Amino acid sequence: MIFKVYYQENAYEVPVRENTKTVYIEAESNVKVRQKLKEQEINIEYIQQVEGAYLEYEKLNEDYKVLEI
Repeated sequence: MIFKVYYQENAYEVPVRENTKTVYIEAESNVKVRQKLKEQEINIEYIQQVEGAYLEYEKLNEDYKVLEI
């Protein structure tokens, strides 16, 4: 499954919507996504499973790239 992770680069600052970034990760569950990103010092805001038509739409985005961890 592909998950879209919304995050802030600095885990020690208050989240600001304008600074939110996204990354796509392939994993079996939300828990596995968090385990994969545990070593990075980021503030995870939200993890969303992406599938079906929504996944196809996201693939059209030039920034779409599944992160290999």
